[in-house]
Order: sequence, then structure tokens, then C-alpha cells
Amino acid sequence: MALKKVGTTGRYGSRYGVGIRKRLLKIEPTQVQRHLCPNCGSRKVRRQSKGIFLCSKCRHEFIGGAYLPQTLTGGIIGKMVSQKNFGLLNELEEKRQKAEMESESNREEGGTEAEPKRERDAKKSRGKEKEAEKEGPEEAAEEVDEGG
Repeated sequence: MALKKVGTTGRYGSRYGVGIRKRLLKIEPTQVQRHLCPNCGSRKVRRQSKGIFLCSKCRHEFIGGAYLPQTLTGGIIGKMVSQKNFGLLNELEEKRQKAEMESESNREEGGTEAEPKRERDAKKSRGKEKEAEKEGPEEAAEEVDEGG
């Protein structure tokens, strides 16, 4: 007979350490109980093996967490998807749409669209390369004259 404190983990005696037995004591009851089916909504889902669950009513088989049909992270992501609330992604999409609207209004007004930063940087670097090419042969010739 297991004591009240150790519950079902009493079968392990003093083996495996206190911490592991305490964790097992928390997980085991929820692992064995019946859960709600995401397909039909009845409380007939049982764990088949690691991460595989089966509803005995509608025979719907699905995957979930190792011990529970739905993990905490999976629940949060599921809510986000159902609400279509992706936080930063929505804000970035709104900013992109505003930028497109502004560029379209600039085109309609006849104004030039501001150059993207990459293009400006590329033009600047090309200009610097050309200046270096122009200065390069003259400086090289001066160095040779000084050395001789």
C-alpha cells in the first residue's frame, strides 16, 4: 500500500530520486485521465502512446504533447491563429501598406519616389570606387619616382 505523500510513485521505492518521483506524481494523474476531443467535443480521448491520442467515440486520432493532448505553447499558438492576432507581424504589414500608399500618392502627384536606401548606398560606393581608380595610378607613379 502506497502512502498518501508518495501516491502512485510508491512503487519505485527509493529508486530514481525524489525530484523525478515528484514530477511523475504531478504528471501521471493528468496523463491517465480522459480528455476532450477536438473533433467531436466529447470527453473520450485517451493516450495511446507518446504524443498520440485517440477518441473512442469518433475514432479521431491526433498528436499532441507527450503526456497531454495539448501543450501550453500549442494552446497559445492555436488561440493566436483563431484570432488572427500575430502582434508584430500585423504592425509590420500595416507599416508596409502605409509606405505603399505614400509611394503611390507621390507617383500620382508627379513627384519622384524616394530612392530605396540600398540603391543610394550602392551609388555612393560606386562613386567612391571610381574616385579611387582615378587617384590610384597617379599615386602609384609618384611613389615609384620618390623611391628611385
